[in-house]
Amino acid sequence: MRKIMTLLVSLALTGATFTAFGAWDPGELEERSASAQEAIATFKEKDPSIQRYFDSASGYVVIPTVGKAGLGIGGARGKGVLYENGAVTAFVTLSQLSFGFQWGGQAYSEFIFFENDAALSNFKQGNFELGAQASAVAITAGASADAGFVSGMAIFTQAKGGLMYEASVGGQKFKVELLE
Repeated sequence: MRKIMTLLVSLALTGATFTAFGAWDPGELEERSASAQEAIATFKEKDPSIQRYFDSASGYVVIPTVGKAGLGIGGARGKGVLYENGAVTAFVTLSQLSFGFQWGGQAYSEFIFFENDAALSNFKQGNFELGAQASAVAITAGASADAGFVSGMAIFTQAKGGLMYEASVGGQKFKVELLE
């Protein structure tokens, strides 16, 4: 058990190091955009009423796949893109390290919509963190109908597979690399 926990912490810290010092390859733009568009299509298929967020948001982040695993100590990581006016304007990397009761592994997509330019600008400043109180709406048919913006953001997740006892988005950190 101790060896597994040490391995998880090492992997999470290694991922954080690569995130901090690794640069995105501009050639990845097409691949990341295609993955994001596929995730968006699946998202809209599951809940067509989500279109209102795409239409009204100042911008939105799409992370097509977040991998999350934990056994007492857990971690999550995913790479995605930020859209403004329908175009990709930044690469986004999500990292999360968590402690507490958790077990299992899962993969999911995550979508963050920004209600206004102030919320979007705050996110784009480079390093952003969701507090422990942050929560996401799990996408099912019609789930977005009752959802709303909280602190200028609306967060949705869509399960892709796996089983994990623990499903918060609080404590996530985002690195934002603007395209120039």
